[in-house]
Amino acid sequence: MTNIKFFITTSLLTLSALSYSQERNNINVPDLDSLITLKCDFHIHTVFSDGLVWPTVRVQEAYSEGLDAISITEHIEYRPHKKDVVSDHNRSFDIAQKTADEYGVILIKGSEITRPMAPGHSNAIFIKDSNSLDKKKYMDAYKEAKKQNAFIFWNHPGWYSQQPDTTLWWPEHSELLEKGMMHGIEVANGVLLTPEAIDWCLENKLTMLGSSDIHQPINTDVDFAKGEHRSMTFVLAKERSEQGIREAFEARRTLVYYQDMLIGEEQYLRPFFEKSIEISEVSRDEKSILIRIENKTDIEFKFNKTDHDVSLEYFRDYHIKPNSRHDIRIRLKNGITGGDMNFDVTNLWIGNNKPLPFTIKL
Repeated sequence: MTNIKFFITTSLLTLSALSYSQERNNINVPDLDSLITLKCDFHIHTVFSDGLVWPTVRVQEAYSEGLDAISITEHIEYRPHKKDVVSDHNRSFDIAQKTADEYGVILIKGSEITRPMAPGHSNAIFIKDSNSLDKKKYMDAYKEAKKQNAFIFWNHPGWYSQQPDTTLWWPEHSELLEKGMMHGIEVANGVLLTPEAIDWCLENKLTMLGSSDIHQPINTDVDFAKGEHRSMTFVLAKERSEQGIREAFEARRTLVYYQDMLIGEEQYLRPFFEKSIEISEVSRDEKSILIRIENKTDIEFKFNKTDHDVSLEYFRDYHIKPNSRHDIRIRLKNGITGGDMNFDVTNLWIGNNKPLPFTIKL
Protein backbone atom coordinates (compact mmCIF):
# COMPACT_ATOMS: atom_id res chain seq x y z
CA MET A 1 0.00 0.00 0.00
CA THR A 2 2.87 2.39 0.82
CA ASN A 3 4.36 1.91 -2.64
CA ILE A 4 1.01 2.53 -4.34
CA LYS A 5 0.39 5.71 -2.37
CA PHE A 6 3.88 6.97 -3.14
CA PHE A 7 3.55 6.45 -6.87
CA ILE A 8 0.02 7.92 -7.00
CA THR A 9 1.28 11.02 -5.19
CA THR A 10 4.31 11.28 -7.48
CA SER A 11 2.14 10.89 -10.58
CA LEU A 12 -0.25 13.64 -9.48
CA LEU A 13 2.63 16.01 -8.76
CA THR A 14 4.15 15.19 -12.13
CA LEU A 15 0.88 16.01 -13.91
CA SER A 16 0.68 19.28 -11.97
CA ALA A 17 4.08 20.30 -13.24
CA LEU A 18 3.32 19.20 -16.80
CA SER A 19 0.23 21.42 -16.91
CA TYR A 20 2.31 24.57 -17.41
CA SER A 21 5.57 23.24 -18.82
CA GLN A 22 4.87 23.37 -22.55
CA GLU A 23 5.51 27.11 -23.07
CA ARG A 24 8.76 28.93 -22.46
CA ASN A 25 8.82 32.23 -20.58
CA ASN A 26 12.14 33.82 -21.39
CA ILE A 27 13.91 35.84 -18.70
CA ASN A 28 14.70 39.23 -20.22
CA VAL A 29 18.24 40.18 -19.18
CA PRO A 30 21.16 41.50 -21.23
CA ASP A 31 24.13 39.72 -22.70
CA LEU A 32 27.50 41.38 -22.23
CA ASP A 33 30.04 42.11 -24.94
CA SER A 34 31.15 38.70 -26.28
CA LEU A 35 29.38 36.94 -23.38
CA ILE A 36 25.99 35.21 -23.21
CA THR A 37 23.93 35.37 -20.02
CA LEU A 38 22.79 31.81 -19.28
CA LYS A 39 20.09 31.27 -16.67
CA CYS A 40 20.94 28.21 -14.59
CA ASP A 41 20.05 26.16 -11.51
CA PHE A 42 22.66 23.70 -10.27
CA HIS A 43 20.88 22.31 -7.20
CA ILE A 44 17.70 20.30 -7.88
CA HIS A 45 16.19 17.08 -6.47
CA THR A 46 13.80 14.39 -7.72
CA VAL A 47 12.25 11.20 -6.33
CA PHE A 48 15.66 9.56 -6.78
CA SER A 49 16.71 11.23 -3.53
CA ASP A 50 14.27 13.28 -1.43
CA GLY A 51 12.37 15.21 -4.12
CA LEU A 52 8.76 14.72 -5.14
CA VAL A 53 8.84 14.75 -8.96
CA TRP A 54 10.22 12.66 -11.80
CA PRO A 55 13.51 13.80 -13.41
CA THR A 56 11.89 14.72 -16.74
CA VAL A 57 9.62 17.17 -14.91
CA ARG A 58 12.65 19.08 -13.65
CA VAL A 59 13.74 19.59 -17.25
CA GLN A 60 10.27 20.73 -18.32
CA GLU A 61 10.03 23.15 -15.38
CA ALA A 62 13.40 24.64 -16.27
CA TYR A 63 12.41 25.04 -19.91
CA SER A 64 9.12 26.67 -18.94
CA GLU A 65 10.84 29.18 -16.67
CA GLY A 66 13.38 30.15 -19.31
CA LEU A 67 16.42 28.41 -17.89
CA ASP A 68 19.30 27.34 -20.10
CA ALA A 69 21.01 24.77 -17.88
CA ILE A 70 20.36 22.66 -14.79
CA SER A 71 22.06 20.01 -12.73
CA ILE A 72 19.99 17.35 -10.96
CA THR A 73 21.98 16.82 -7.77
CA GLU A 74 20.56 13.89 -5.85
CA HIS A 75 21.81 13.24 -2.33
CA ILE A 76 24.35 10.45 -2.21
CA GLU A 77 23.83 9.63 1.46
CA TYR A 78 20.14 10.50 1.88
CA ARG A 79 17.53 8.65 -0.20
CA PRO A 80 14.26 8.30 1.71
CA HIS A 81 12.43 6.79 -1.32
CA LYS A 82 15.02 4.10 -2.03
CA LYS A 83 12.65 1.25 -1.12
CA ASP A 84 10.22 2.49 -3.76
CA VAL A 85 12.66 3.92 -6.32
CA VAL A 86 15.37 1.32 -6.71
CA SER A 87 18.30 2.51 -8.78
CA ASP A 88 21.90 3.61 -8.73
CA HIS A 89 22.99 7.23 -8.24
CA ASN A 90 23.24 7.94 -11.98
CA ARG A 91 19.69 7.02 -12.86
CA SER A 92 17.95 10.40 -12.53
CA PHE A 93 20.48 11.97 -14.91
CA ASP A 94 20.06 9.15 -17.41
CA ILE A 95 16.26 9.50 -17.37
CA ALA A 96 16.38 13.30 -17.78
CA GLN A 97 18.97 13.37 -20.56
CA LYS A 98 16.67 12.63 -23.51
CA THR A 99 14.10 15.22 -22.40
CA ALA A 100 16.86 17.78 -21.88
CA ASP A 101 18.07 17.20 -25.43
CA GLU A 102 14.51 17.55 -26.77
CA TYR A 103 13.93 20.83 -24.93
CA GLY A 104 17.38 22.26 -25.55
CA VAL A 105 18.21 22.45 -21.84
CA ILE A 106 21.84 21.81 -20.94
CA LEU A 107 21.91 19.00 -18.36
CA ILE A 108 25.05 18.81 -16.26
CA LYS A 109 25.74 15.67 -14.29
CA GLY A 110 26.05 16.18 -10.53
CA SER A 111 25.40 14.86 -7.05
CA GLU A 112 25.12 16.23 -3.53
CA ILE A 113 27.64 15.02 -0.96
CA THR A 114 25.44 15.12 2.15
CA ARG A 115 27.34 15.28 5.45
CA PRO A 116 26.90 16.83 8.91
CA MET A 117 28.63 20.11 9.70
CA ALA A 118 31.47 20.32 9.20
CA PRO A 119 31.85 20.31 6.21
CA GLY A 120 28.09 20.18 5.60
CA HIS A 121 26.56 19.63 2.16
CA SER A 122 28.33 20.22 -1.14
CA ASN A 123 27.42 19.70 -4.78
CA ALA A 124 29.87 18.16 -7.19
CA ILE A 125 28.95 18.86 -10.81
CA PHE A 126 30.53 18.08 -14.19
CA ILE A 127 31.16 14.58 -12.84
CA LYS A 128 31.26 11.34 -14.80
CA ASP A 129 29.95 8.79 -12.28
CA SER A 130 27.84 9.54 -9.22
CA ASN A 131 28.18 6.04 -7.77
CA SER A 132 31.88 6.56 -7.15
CA LEU A 133 31.09 9.36 -4.67
CA ASP A 134 29.41 6.90 -2.31
CA LYS A 135 32.19 6.68 0.30
CA LYS A 136 32.19 6.12 4.05
CA LYS A 137 34.50 9.04 4.85
CA TYR A 138 33.54 12.49 3.57
CA MET A 139 37.08 13.34 2.49
CA ASP A 140 37.19 10.23 0.30
CA ALA A 141 34.01 11.42 -1.44
CA TYR A 142 35.57 14.82 -2.10
CA LYS A 143 38.77 13.20 -3.35
CA GLU A 144 36.75 11.11 -5.79
CA ALA A 145 34.93 14.22 -7.01
CA LYS A 146 38.27 15.95 -7.53
CA LYS A 147 39.55 12.88 -9.38
CA GLN A 148 36.62 13.28 -11.78
CA ASN A 149 37.53 16.96 -12.27
CA ALA A 150 34.32 18.08 -10.57
CA PHE A 151 33.41 21.65 -9.77
CA ILE A 152 32.58 21.51 -6.06
CA PHE A 153 30.58 24.14 -4.21
CA TRP A 154 29.44 24.43 -0.60
CA ASN A 155 25.65 24.38 -0.28
CA HIS A 156 23.55 26.67 1.95
CA PRO A 157 26.29 27.50 4.49
CA GLY A 158 23.80 29.52 6.56
CA TRP A 159 21.22 26.71 6.77
CA TYR A 160 19.78 26.84 10.30
CA SER A 161 19.64 23.03 10.60
CA GLN A 162 23.44 22.90 10.47
CA GLN A 163 24.40 26.38 11.70
CA PRO A 164 21.49 27.51 13.91
CA ASP A 165 23.22 30.39 15.72
CA THR A 166 26.10 31.76 13.66
CA THR A 167 27.23 31.14 10.09
CA LEU A 168 30.83 30.00 10.44
CA TRP A 169 33.71 29.04 8.20
CA TRP A 170 35.17 25.87 9.74
CA PRO A 171 38.73 24.45 9.61
CA GLU A 172 37.35 21.68 7.40
CA HIS A 173 36.45 24.27 4.78
CA SER A 174 39.98 25.70 4.86
CA GLU A 175 41.30 22.19 4.29
CA LEU A 176 38.96 21.59 1.36
CA LEU A 177 39.93 24.94 -0.14
CA GLU A 178 43.65 24.29 0.26
CA LYS A 179 43.32 20.86 -1.36
CA GLY A 180 41.44 22.18 -4.37
CA MET A 181 38.12 20.64 -3.36
CA MET A 182 36.07 23.81 -2.95
CA HIS A 183 35.50 26.05 -5.97
CA GLY A 184 32.35 27.99 -5.08
CA ILE A 185 29.68 28.69 -2.48
CA GLU A 186 25.91 29.04 -2.64
CA VAL A 187 25.21 32.65 -1.73
CA ALA A 188 21.48 32.02 -2.15
CA ASN A 189 19.59 28.76 -1.68
CA GLY A 190 15.84 28.95 -2.25
CA VAL A 191 14.60 31.68 0.09
CA LEU A 192 17.81 31.60 2.16
CA LEU A 193 20.41 34.31 1.60
CA THR A 194 23.82 33.87 3.25
CA PRO A 195 25.52 37.30 3.12
CA GLU A 196 28.70 35.99 4.78
CA ALA A 197 29.25 33.75 1.77
CA ILE A 198 29.62 36.80 -0.49
CA ASP A 199 32.70 37.96 1.37
CA TRP A 200 34.09 34.42 1.60
CA CYS A 201 33.84 34.14 -2.18
CA LEU A 202 35.54 37.51 -2.71
CA GLU A 203 38.30 36.79 -0.19
CA ASN A 204 39.07 33.28 -1.47
CA LYS A 205 38.39 33.83 -5.19
CA LEU A 206 35.47 31.41 -5.22
CA THR A 207 32.52 31.40 -7.60
CA MET A 208 29.18 32.72 -6.33
CA LEU A 209 26.09 30.60 -7.00
CA GLY A 210 22.37 30.85 -6.46
CA SER A 211 20.18 27.73 -6.55
CA SER A 212 16.61 26.67 -5.89
CA ASP A 213 17.36 23.40 -4.05
CA ILE A 214 13.86 22.53 -5.19
CA HIS A 215 12.22 19.36 -3.86
CA GLN A 216 8.52 19.92 -4.60
CA PRO A 217 7.07 20.95 -7.97
CA ILE A 218 8.50 24.40 -8.65
CA ASN A 219 5.08 26.04 -8.87
CA THR A 220 4.31 25.09 -5.27
CA ASP A 221 7.32 27.08 -4.04
CA VAL A 222 7.34 29.92 -6.56
CA ASP A 223 4.29 32.08 -7.39
CA PHE A 224 4.92 32.88 -11.03
CA ALA A 225 1.64 34.81 -11.29
CA LYS A 226 3.09 37.35 -8.86
CA GLY A 227 6.31 37.66 -10.84
CA GLU A 228 8.38 35.46 -8.53
CA HIS A 229 11.25 33.31 -9.76
CA ARG A 230 13.47 30.61 -8.36
CA SER A 231 16.89 31.55 -6.99
CA MET A 232 19.33 30.95 -9.83
CA THR A 233 22.76 31.68 -11.25
CA PHE A 234 23.39 33.91 -14.25
CA VAL A 235 26.45 32.43 -15.95
CA LEU A 236 28.29 34.87 -18.22
CA ALA A 237 29.57 32.38 -20.77
CA LYS A 238 31.47 32.64 -24.03
CA GLU A 239 29.19 30.00 -25.55
CA ARG A 240 25.94 28.21 -24.77
CA SER A 241 27.35 24.82 -23.87
CA GLU A 242 28.46 22.73 -20.92
CA GLN A 243 32.05 23.66 -21.74
CA GLY A 244 31.11 27.33 -21.85
CA ILE A 245 29.55 27.11 -18.39
CA ARG A 246 32.59 25.33 -16.97
CA GLU A 247 34.95 27.95 -18.36
CA ALA A 248 32.82 30.76 -16.90
CA PHE A 249 32.77 29.02 -13.52
CA GLU A 250 36.52 28.81 -13.46
CA ALA A 251 36.73 32.51 -14.33
CA ARG A 252 34.09 33.31 -11.63
CA ARG A 253 31.84 35.05 -14.18
CA THR A 254 28.55 34.55 -12.37
CA LEU A 255 25.78 36.64 -10.86
CA VAL A 256 23.29 35.41 -8.25
CA TYR A 257 19.63 36.26 -8.98
CA TYR A 258 17.82 36.10 -5.64
CA GLN A 259 14.32 37.56 -5.21
CA ASP A 260 14.70 41.18 -6.46
CA MET A 261 18.48 41.18 -5.95
CA LEU A 262 21.54 40.60 -8.11
CA ILE A 263 24.80 39.73 -6.36
CA GLY A 264 28.26 39.37 -7.88
CA GLU A 265 31.71 40.77 -8.44
CA GLU A 266 31.66 44.41 -9.47
CA GLN A 267 33.66 43.73 -12.63
CA TYR A 268 30.68 41.73 -13.94
CA LEU A 269 27.73 43.29 -12.14
CA ARG A 270 28.49 46.86 -13.25
CA PRO A 271 28.55 46.15 -17.02
CA PHE A 272 25.47 43.96 -16.61
CA PHE A 273 23.62 46.87 -15.01
CA GLU A 274 24.88 49.36 -17.57
CA LYS A 275 23.60 47.07 -20.35
CA SER A 276 20.26 46.81 -18.56
CA ILE A 277 19.36 50.51 -18.65
CA GLU A 278 19.52 53.31 -21.20
CA ILE A 279 19.81 56.94 -20.05
CA SER A 280 19.17 59.86 -22.36
CA GLU A 281 18.60 63.59 -22.08
CA VAL A 282 15.20 64.58 -23.43
CA SER A 283 15.33 68.34 -22.98
CA ARG A 284 16.87 71.14 -20.93
CA ASP A 285 16.52 74.80 -20.19
CA GLU A 286 18.17 77.16 -17.73
CA LYS A 287 16.08 75.84 -14.85
CA SER A 288 15.89 72.08 -15.41
CA ILE A 289 16.95 68.99 -17.32
CA LEU A 290 14.58 66.21 -18.30
CA ILE A 291 16.24 62.79 -18.44
CA ARG A 292 14.79 59.47 -19.49
CA ILE A 293 15.77 56.16 -17.89
CA GLU A 294 14.66 53.02 -19.69
CA ASN A 295 14.87 49.64 -17.98
CA LYS A 296 15.19 47.00 -20.67
CA THR A 297 15.04 43.97 -18.35
CA ASP A 298 12.70 41.94 -16.16
CA ILE A 299 14.58 43.14 -13.05
CA GLU A 300 13.59 46.14 -10.94
CA PHE A 301 16.39 48.55 -10.01
CA LYS A 302 16.30 50.56 -6.80
CA PHE A 303 18.22 53.84 -6.70
CA ASN A 304 19.16 55.60 -3.45
CA LYS A 305 20.76 59.05 -3.59
CA THR A 306 24.26 59.40 -2.11
CA ASP A 307 26.73 62.32 -2.13
CA HIS A 308 26.11 64.48 -5.18
CA ASP A 309 26.75 67.82 -6.84
CA VAL A 310 25.09 70.32 -4.45
CA SER A 311 23.93 72.45 -7.39
CA LEU A 312 21.42 69.79 -8.40
CA GLU A 313 18.06 69.12 -6.80
CA TYR A 314 16.46 65.75 -7.50
CA PHE A 315 14.73 62.77 -5.92
CA ARG A 316 16.23 60.93 -2.98
CA ASP A 317 15.40 57.42 -4.16
CA TYR A 318 13.61 55.92 -7.08
CA HIS A 319 12.50 52.48 -8.27
CA ILE A 320 12.96 51.72 -11.96
CA LYS A 321 10.32 49.09 -12.72
CA PRO A 322 11.02 46.20 -15.11
CA ASN A 323 10.58 46.92 -18.83
CA SER A 324 9.57 50.51 -18.18
CA ARG A 325 10.54 54.06 -19.13
CA HIS A 326 10.79 56.88 -16.60
CA ASP A 327 11.09 60.61 -17.35
CA ILE A 328 12.66 62.51 -14.47
CA ARG A 329 13.03 66.28 -14.28
CA ILE A 330 16.16 67.58 -12.56
CA ARG A 331 15.97 71.09 -11.10
CA LEU A 332 19.04 73.30 -11.48
CA LYS A 333 20.05 76.21 -9.26
CA ASN A 334 22.71 78.92 -9.02
CA GLY A 335 23.20 79.00 -12.76
CA ILE A 336 24.80 75.55 -12.87
CA THR A 337 24.20 73.66 -16.12
CA GLY A 338 24.98 70.11 -14.97
CA GLY A 339 26.78 67.82 -12.60
CA ASP A 340 26.92 64.31 -11.20
CA MET A 341 23.91 62.42 -9.87
CA ASN A 342 25.32 59.73 -7.56
CA PHE A 343 23.35 56.71 -6.41
CA ASP A 344 23.65 53.35 -4.79
CA VAL A 345 21.70 50.68 -6.64
CA THR A 346 20.53 49.10 -3.42
CA ASN A 347 19.33 45.75 -4.79
CA LEU A 348 22.62 45.09 -6.61
CA TRP A 349 25.31 43.91 -4.19
CA ILE A 350 29.05 43.75 -4.87
CA GLY A 351 29.79 42.64 -1.30
CA ASN A 352 28.02 41.79 1.93
CA ASN A 353 25.33 44.49 2.13
CA LYS A 354 27.47 46.61 -0.21
CA PRO A 355 25.36 48.15 -3.01
CA LEU A 356 26.69 49.04 -6.44
CA PRO A 357 27.55 52.76 -6.73
CA PHE A 358 26.45 54.46 -9.94
CA THR A 359 26.76 57.96 -11.40
CA ILE A 360 24.60 59.71 -13.97
CA LYS A 361 26.51 62.61 -15.55
CA LEU A 362 24.50 65.61 -16.71
